[in-house]
Amino acid sequence: MKDPFVRKGTKMAMELETLHYRAENDGCGGGALPVLTFPILRGISGIRHCFTTREGGVSSGPLASLNLKNGLGDREENVAENFRRVADGLGIAPADFVLTDQTHTANVRIVTEADRGKGVTRQRDYRDVDGLVTNVPGIVLGVFSADCVPLFFVDPVRRAVGLAHSGWRGTVQRIGAETIRLMSRQYGSDPADLICAIGPSICRDCYEVSEDVAGKFRAAFPGHETEILEDGRAGHFQLDLWAANRIVLEESGVRPENIGVTDICTCCNPDLLFSHRASRGKRGVMGSFLGVEPVPPFGADSVRHPAL
Repeated sequence: MKDPFVRKGTKMAMELETLHYRAENDGCGGGALPVLTFPILRGISGIRHCFTTREGGVSSGPLASLNLKNGLGDREENVAENFRRVADGLGIAPADFVLTDQTHTANVRIVTEADRGKGVTRQRDYRDVDGLVTNVPGIVLGVFSADCVPLFFVDPVRRAVGLAHSGWRGTVQRIGAETIRLMSRQYGSDPADLICAIGPSICRDCYEVSEDVAGKFRAAFPGHETEILEDGRAGHFQLDLWAANRIVLEESGVRPENIGVTDICTCCNPDLLFSHRASRGKRGVMGSFLGVEPVPPFGADSVRHPAL
């Protein structure tokens, strides 16, 4: 099958795969759920991860079809069914998810067994959390985006994982570094052992920012201005969040060869991925999911198609 994505560069940094979910009522039949994965993470034994597309769900209109957030005009039962499909495809229950409460902060929270289900089957008892870390097998962390950068962190030595939502504010505040610091403090993670990935998000060519945002990046990334900012039209700049987050990870001690960087821009692929900028705010959100795997990755019924 022809690769459906517009990609930045010639090398496939992410691969399209298929998760299979069962029908909701009788357990027979079901359907296919296309997701994106990083080979650099997929090769780690006992770790499950994926980045959803906008396909395979039941939402409609601008939210079609795999919207994973309430409060955007979707029906709650649609969002619940979309989560059920993702969970079933991953071989878990909806009660195994733990979700962020994103407000563009650099706050990262430790997730324990007591948090299981929060954000999906239970109310969250925390606010303003844009990153999560855990070492509890079977819990799957979730963050959400529609142009912002999802960051994945895996410690294969200590068997711990982290996920963070890094928009331009989170990137300036270096939420990636905060996530690594918390994993080091809580689990003893050595940054040199971490395997990290920078997920699908808006690319530099599509992301125009004004002088006030550019100035914040110059102040936060001294010496790296030419790597992350490019002159655009008068008073505006093209911002490279992929490069900025790579710098954050490397300066935190992650080895360059242990960082996977997406080649897929959300704004360049509005038919396949939700993009806030491409849709002018009329959109759903996609999910990035990561967990320590107590059972075979993606569940027994999942089929991988790395050649797609």
